[in-house]
Amino acid sequence: MNRIRVGILGATGTVGQRFVQLLQGHPWFEITALAASSASAGRPYGEICRWKVSAEMPPTVRDMMVEECAPGLDCDLVFSALPGEVAGPIEEDLAAAGYFVSSNAKNHRLDPDVPLLIPEVNPDHIQIISHQRRQRGWERGFIVTSPNCSVTQLVLALKPLLDSFGLSTVMVTTMQAISGAGYPGLPSWDILDNVIPHIGGEEEKVETEPLKLLGRLEGHGFQPAPMAISAQCNRVNTVEGHLEAVSVRLARKAETTNPTVGAVVEALRSFTALPQELDLPSAPRRPIVVREEEDRPQPRYDRDEQGGMAVVVGRVRECPVLDYKFVILGHNTVRGAAGGSILNAELLMAKGYLRNQ
Repeated sequence: MNRIRVGILGATGTVGQRFVQLLQGHPWFEITALAASSASAGRPYGEICRWKVSAEMPPTVRDMMVEECAPGLDCDLVFSALPGEVAGPIEEDLAAAGYFVSSNAKNHRLDPDVPLLIPEVNPDHIQIISHQRRQRGWERGFIVTSPNCSVTQLVLALKPLLDSFGLSTVMVTTMQAISGAGYPGLPSWDILDNVIPHIGGEEEKVETEPLKLLGRLEGHGFQPAPMAISAQCNRVNTVEGHLEAVSVRLARKAETTNPTVGAVVEALRSFTALPQELDLPSAPRRPIVVREEEDRPQPRYDRDEQGGMAVVVGRVRECPVLDYKFVILGHNTVRGAAGGSILNAELLMAKGYLRNQ
């Protein structure tokens, strides 16, 4: 099979570097373009990129010339790791020019004609792409988005509970790694020996994006899931891996009783979905890994589970205020960012949306 030519927007940043790393040797995709700001354009990637995600920069990209984030890139599919301050119009220009855009940026996530996608959760939402093209006058290109990094792991854990028992209320407190702020992140004086109980705009994303993800595609729009979510988001002194403490109230109960803790654990542990059925290259064999130890998951030990593409759940127990509570962990720059966008593109490929036309 001829591999799809792909470009990376914002290739010098932390998430852009993670795209470069994860796409090495990919069976379906081949990096043929790297793009960044105009200040970086026209210089070799190895010269301008301060490589941070592994010991060595892959030699296949070291001598590639960085280009501007604009039509003219030698690729068909672009992965966007651009900051929200600039991503919106650039992604639209590329889609209008015929590029397939798989974005990790925030700008188009809540657009009524753009899929906000987690392949295990709402793969049917990609059907709105045909309406998006008609609505915007794009003959070939389109935009598909990935959720916020904390939202991805939260929704993956909520999906099997929603399907099995229904959900009405979710309370979540996040403990988010410093890599979520990008490089160089926060000043050491601010984060060392400290927890910062505010991340700008984060709580709003965690409270709204899951409603679209867990909602229904109806006609030319999305019907949000009928549940309430309350989020408190904190920056903590870990490098990678977002930890979240979650409490849920179930919507459907057997007569007057809740399902057992064992039933909740089994719903989480047994969960698989379309990416596993299709055997997509980046899909984890088990999207949710349940740990039985009383002190797991922990970022240091569990963030790389199944290459960082699985969500790890632990401490499942009854909640005296709602119904159940548990702790979840996800790798924020892999499953929560670049890896999630790559999996989105793999689903689009498997469903025929990346065919050259």
